[in-house]
Amino acid sequence: MSELLICKNLTKTYGSVTALDNVNITLESGKIVGLLGPNGSGKTTLIKILNGLLTPTAGRVLIDGEIPGVETKKLVAYLPDNVYLNSWMTVKQIVDYFKDFYADFREELAYQMLDKLDIAPDRKLKSLSKGNKEKVCLILTMSRNAKLYVLDEPIAGVDPAARDYVISTIINNYNPDATVLISTHLIADIEQVLDEVVFIQNGQVLLQKTVDAIREENGKRVDALFREVFKW
Repeated sequence: MSELLICKNLTKTYGSVTALDNVNITLESGKIVGLLGPNGSGKTTLIKILNGLLTPTAGRVLIDGEIPGVETKKLVAYLPDNVYLNSWMTVKQIVDYFKDFYADFREELAYQMLDKLDIAPDRKLKSLSKGNKEKVCLILTMSRNAKLYVLDEPIAGVDPAARDYVISTIINNYNPDATVLISTHLIADIEQVLDEVVFIQNGQVLLQKTVDAIREENGKRVDALFREVFKW
């Protein structure tokens, strides 16, 4: 497996506030990784840097050897933690938009997933429930044949009954040679699909380890270790 994502001495400050403090992370291709930490830990800042929405104050990021920018947008599929699509558009119009915008977009796969949810392509986004809007966003993201999928709280807005669908959508539709980075607070729901986790607090990486190693070395699940470390 090759190194897909490298963060080297990554630092981001906002005036006197340090959001990321000398972060060093390396992620290999073909992994599903949990980015875990309490609110204000720096997760969102890191995600925005990976997507070229923020620039580091110091250090650097490489995604498949490229600094985040125009070229890496071809490599990274990003799911924000909010519904960002135009509500007046129909689902079909949104699918067409993604097909035109991303060369790696798999239109047939998108429609297959929409069909499983009984979401009609002629429905306007504003007519869908909040949960279905978020599922449409997830489907669009996972329909790309990307190298890095960055998912910010993909199951936070859906009811417990729908979480299994969201999780199965993630694990069954991403490029198996790619890396999936999932930021979430709902660790117990997502733990079974994770290969590795990164614990982050106050902008610093506290731990990066495989799920198997955590269970072998600590004798507990990731969710239990998280609660212990962060007094959750």
